[in-house]
Amino acid sequence: MKAVEIKPDIYWVGAIDWAVRDFHGYVTPNGTTYNNYLVLDEQITLFDTVKHDFSDVTIGNIRSLIDPSKIKNIVINHIENDHVTSIGDIMHLAPDATIYISERGKKGLDRFFDTSAWNMKIVKTGDTLNIGKRTLLFLETPMLHWPDSMMTYIKEDKLLISQDAFGQHYASAARFDDEFTTCFSVSELEDAIKDYYANILMPFGTLIKTKIAEIQKLGLEIDMIAPDHGIIWRKDPSKIINMYLDMADGKADLRVVIIYDTMWRSTEQMTLPLMQGIKDEGVDVKIVKLRANPISLAVKEFWKARGCLIGSPTLNNSMFPTIAEFLAYLKGLRPKGRLMGAFGSYGWMGGAVRDVYEEFKKMGLEMVEQGVQVVYKPSAEDEKRCYEFGREFANKVKEYHKNFK
Repeated sequence: MKAVEIKPDIYWVGAIDWAVRDFHGYVTPNGTTYNNYLVLDEQITLFDTVKHDFSDVTIGNIRSLIDPSKIKNIVINHIENDHVTSIGDIMHLAPDATIYISERGKKGLDRFFDTSAWNMKIVKTGDTLNIGKRTLLFLETPMLHWPDSMMTYIKEDKLLISQDAFGQHYASAARFDDEFTTCFSVSELEDAIKDYYANILMPFGTLIKTKIAEIQKLGLEIDMIAPDHGIIWRKDPSKIINMYLDMADGKADLRVVIIYDTMWRSTEQMTLPLMQGIKDEGVDVKIVKLRANPISLAVKEFWKARGCLIGSPTLNNSMFPTIAEFLAYLKGLRPKGRLMGAFGSYGWMGGAVRDVYEEFKKMGLEMVEQGVQVVYKPSAEDEKRCYEFGREFANKVKEYHKNFK
């Protein structure tokens, strides 16, 4: 796509990656965008770059507006590869530009590139840069979601350039929220937001609330938020801020997600009476089989539901490998505010359900003890036990959910 003016003399000059499906292990079925922004002022300023594969795209977009050699300032809000690996190509075209970056950002950038010939200035929260008609305010946001992360606020345009915060992995011809929801549903956009938050920002809820409070305390007027991925919030930037506050507080639906895998379908057969028992207690339920879905989708469904049941057959006296992988991934996201339970099948000796509960304990999650297990294929009596366990679990989820209202 060509450069898009998002504010007077401020342009999106990024790239759309329609084809990417694996984003450092996080599956992106809708692709993504690499957003960066060019401000035409007395001192022409570029915010971030793009993934190196798309270096020629962003350079082409910049050339459509100005000669890249005229870039005076480059603000690097985040040094992850998808945002900074075109910086070498940009600096080759604009060797006299000054890079503004956080202290940790500079240390990281020095590991990626030979920066000895580059003019770099370290900035911290509260520092400003006048570029002509506009003043830039730098806001450090360490661990949202890397140590180097920061945002930049342009006072005169009431524009927050928010790096990875408030983004989504979604390739779209629409650049703005109102354009997107004209073509697609609001629920589809919200689902993309939850997917992104669950898989990237779940561990940082407390930090998110703190940083949003800091921005609000500064009294910054924001009528547009421009993230480094996905659509730009111009119609209603308060929507994404409020969604983040809700998610940071652990907001979830009164729902149970059953996440399982199976060897010979015994564990799979247990999911149906479990589901029926949950449903009969008036609680919504969804079932996700791991080998039929990416882990990132299972994490999103986990995040949306207040309760979760993990189902695993026993293999070599322990969990099935896909279940172990999912729980290891989930552990790194440091989930909170979810009620857990487990079920499974075994032949000679059990072990899977026991080990699943051990993982719950390591994560510090609330749980319903004594999950349900069957030997070999579930009998009619086993199915009744599964049904009753589903009912019991649903009722405990309803009680647990009251703590979050």
